[in-house]
Amino acid sequence: MKRRSRPKSRHRLAVRAGAYAALGAAVAAPLLRRRLRIPAPVTAAACYSAPLALAVLQPRSKKRDVAMFTLQMLAFTVVHELPYDDPEKLRRRLRTRYPIVTDRVIGRGKLPNARLQKLLSRFPKGGPVDKFLAWTHWAWFIEPYLALVLILVRDNENFPRAARQMAAVFDGGCAVYFAVPTAPPWWSSEQGLTDGEEVRRVMVEVGEETWGKAWPTMYSTLGGNPWAAMPSLHFATSVQAALSLSEAGRVEATLGWAYALTLGFGLVYLGEHYVTDLLAGGLLVAAVRRGESLAEPLVEGFNGALQQLERIATG
Repeated sequence: MKRRSRPKSRHRLAVRAGAYAALGAAVAAPLLRRRLRIPAPVTAAACYSAPLALAVLQPRSKKRDVAMFTLQMLAFTVVHELPYDDPEKLRRRLRTRYPIVTDRVIGRGKLPNARLQKLLSRFPKGGPVDKFLAWTHWAWFIEPYLALVLILVRDNENFPRAARQMAAVFDGGCAVYFAVPTAPPWWSSEQGLTDGEEVRRVMVEVGEETWGKAWPTMYSTLGGNPWAAMPSLHFATSVQAALSLSEAGRVEATLGWAYALTLGFGLVYLGEHYVTDLLAGGLLVAAVRRGESLAEPLVEGFNGALQQLERIATG
């Protein structure tokens, strides 16, 4: 028995050491990527290894599920900004025209952003309407996570599935940001690319008035990649949250859809996204939810490998 325990012990140490190394790399790579010029794919792989490493080191529990999703979202936050590490290089690939063309078709010759801003121009700039929609937009930074907390409390059995789908929506959108960097309407308007149709960035107007001297710091912290517009992850994740909440109950569904639809309207009015971006976000959610069953064999095989490593690591 002693002879057999030594190889098992060595395997356990090796697996745990590898998992801890992955966690260390997930912390170090984002901090050192610019200084050491670490390639974006290497940084992304290091960041996304963190939740997998945790799955190996800790047995399955509600706390581990929450921690894994947290690490997943921290990875997304870093990877979302990676294309903008080299703004000049990204600018050469930036797309600006196609969403303007498609939105003008949707808006019957005029950008829906400009139409909404003109329609609501009867209300004062920076007034209750602007503030309400700006705060609705700012609330997005916590809304998808609050929805998952509610599901965790009210519908615990569905939390892993809801969290997995939410993470897939975030990551799917991030992949498109790398492949097809697209400018938002406010930026194209500032650059004179909207053929004379002005699109104000209402959120910034409200932000400067609301937060004063603190606004530039807040804006620079939260706006890591201004050319991550297509698809709209603001809208996509709020729709995903509404769909998951709909499975938890009628009240939850009402809250989720009320927020998602208000946010969608606000994103267009505020000048943050084209309608085309919102439609793409909806298609992304549909693809994630429909594709989950198709990917189930692959996911089960991957989970099986992780569980095997977990059994070795935890003894």
